Amino acid sequence: CPVANALLTSASRLMIPSFRVDYNEALKGGDDLKRHDIAMAVLILGALSLRPVPAQTLKVMTFNVRLPTPNDGPNRWENRRDLLVKTIRDQSPDLIGTQELYREQGDYIVEKAPEFAWFGLSRRGNHSDEHMGVFYRKEKLRLADSGDFWLSETPDKPGSMSWGMSLPRMVTWGLFELRETGEKFLFWNTHFAHRSEDEAARLRAARLMASRLESTDPATPFLMTGDFNAPAGGDVYRALAPPLEDAWIRAARRLGPEGTFHGFTGKPDPPRIDWILYRGPWRVLAAETLTVNDGGRYPSDHFPVAAVLELSAR
Repeated sequence: CPVANALLTSASRLMIPSFRVDYNEALKGGDDLKRHDIAMAVLILGALSLRPVPAQTLKVMTFNVRLPTPNDGPNRWENRRDLLVKTIRDQSPDLIGTQELYREQGDYIVEKAPEFAWFGLSRRGNHSDEHMGVFYRKEKLRLADSGDFWLSETPDKPGSMSWGMSLPRMVTWGLFELRETGEKFLFWNTHFAHRSEDEAARLRAARLMASRLESTDPATPFLMTGDFNAPAGGDVYRALAPPLEDAWIRAARRLGPEGTFHGFTGKPDPPRIDWILYRGPWRVLAAETLTVNDGGRYPSDHFPVAAVLELSAR
């Protein structure tokens, strides 16, 4: 029967392999009516087996890698760099926002983990100082655009600083495209002023970022990582959340301590100062503060924080 054969051909394109084996076996020796009945049943099962395009998951990490300074003695960069790379590769994030990164560190990481690329200027507007370096998995993400701005009264002036800060502070951003679906999202990475007397500057920086965020397309999903040098829940945090959501708070599952700075001791201070924030149709499946160490040697003086987020299909 040509109609039944056509139905079977269509069904074979819809079905998963296990169903294909079943109906081919069932057809041996059947008449046209039986072929028609089976074909219709297969089409129904095929329709039931169809699923929407699955939501995309993204593993994001924020990681203050600690600058390379001989003052760290046994914890200097040369003694912990391979553990840091191993931590990244074992966790297999898709996107990393780093802080305190020097160019030599960024280049070492991608040399040892070539699945990643990285970009960003230093806070001086060149490559001579700390970068807010952004790393991304090349097979998962395509970088569509990128740039930097400074947390000052003249944010488009490289190296600028205001509000009594002792060092320039900045944001490195990227517009990414998921290679599998073409979905785009915006990513910002930052590091706020560190001194206790910089609280007003941190608040001004947060308000500046919130203001600039308002000028972005609200339909574009957004992610932010950073070392904010301020406790989650405080004034600086509330200048950003809302409008942003906190991945640690929203996570369906949380692992590890809440504190993130430990000064190479493995014993974190109580405040959670390293955050992953977001806006848009993300669902946070899990968040973890990673306490990885090798016999008491830590990859940095901050614990990295990772979150797995699901971007809902739109």
